[in-house]
Amino acid sequence: MSLENIYDKALNFVLNYGPRVIGTIVVLIIGLWIIKKISKSILRLLEKRNIDVSLRPFLTSLISAILKILLIISVMGMIGIEMTSFIAILGAAGLAIGMALSGTLQNFAGGVMILIFKPFKVGDFIEAQGYAGLVDQIQIFNTILKTTDNKIIIIPNGGLSTSSMTNFSTQETRRVDFVFGIGYGDDLEKAKSIIMTIAKNDLRVLDNPEPFVRMGEMADSSVNITTRLWVKGADYWNVYFDTMEEVYKQFNAQGINIPFPQMDVHIQK
Repeated sequence: MSLENIYDKALNFVLNYGPRVIGTIVVLIIGLWIIKKISKSILRLLEKRNIDVSLRPFLTSLISAILKILLIISVMGMIGIEMTSFIAILGAAGLAIGMALSGTLQNFAGGVMILIFKPFKVGDFIEAQGYAGLVDQIQIFNTILKTTDNKIIIIPNGGLSTSSMTNFSTQETRRVDFVFGIGYGDDLEKAKSIIMTIAKNDLRVLDNPEPFVRMGEMADSSVNITTRLWVKGADYWNVYFDTMEEVYKQFNAQGINIPFPQMDVHIQK
């Protein structure tokens, strides 16, 4: 092939494909610029909506990647590359991958839903999937709980986002419930007065709603007194244990019997 033929072919190629290539490059540059602007706008929107900090870069990068893929497909079509077969292969591969990773994708979707709707946040004490603990991390596939005895529980987000969950940290106050048993021969009003005095003297116990101390049940071997005290969420366990100890001490000191199961054994000769 002579140099003149090579020159003619190159010239024909430039004349035929040059404008299309230049147009494609221009579209690619403008498209990338627009995608960058859209990503920044989405990030500002997520910040305005107070979306979790760990979710913002993930959603922004995910949307940016999808837009870039669509842009590349459009650019390849402008050049003249046949995209029908390519898109069909891409769709089939996506379907196969989706079926193989269905559980992982469910956890991914659950993580996104948790981070968007915020049924709990890091630092909350929750009970879900048979486990209870402090939320240590909210990852995109799993949520990590730290139990009260310092164990780490990893719960997949798929089940966590679709099942019932108890959050103990959302409300400022909580109710501490007790059942104190006294003997049938003991003074009920005196026992109630002791419990009420203990509650009133504890500054952590709220006055509104006021403490509730009433006889709740005449059981087989005891008269049960139902007690309900309202406290701030952070004081729940301290009030619970302190009240139990103080009631035990005061009952013993003031002659109130605390019944316990007994068995009488009669031996006949």
